[in-house]
Amino acid sequence: MPITVEDPALARIVTDAPQYRPVRVSLCYDPAGDPLAVRFAFPSGREWTFPRELLETGLRAPARRGDVEVWPCGRVQAVVEFHTPDGVAVLQFDTKVLIRFLNHTYEAAAPAPTG
Repeated sequence: MPITVEDPALARIVTDAPQYRPVRVSLCYDPAGDPLAVRFAFPSGREWTFPRELLETGLRAPARRGDVEVWPCGRVQAVVEFHTPDGVAVLQFDTKVLIRFLNHTYEAAAPAPTG
């Protein structure tokens, strides 16, 4: 049976203010639902579902699909940008947090060993 992944993460909301605001994000993956998608859930109840491949590609080079854009920001951070009709939310994550989440998704999607 596939395992659902829900990794907590702390991101920084990027604004033009001199200080950043932290926000908690649940990084979610449900291989029983859509094995090719990940979901980012925010405390406000807002959720974004997008292709896992977009997250993986965006950690190496700028990538966009639909309302979500991901790109590396230096050597240790990545930016995830969410577009809505009301505006844009820009979040900065430590790359290692996103890589760890991706690794968990691949482990969860791997077939169980037979024996």
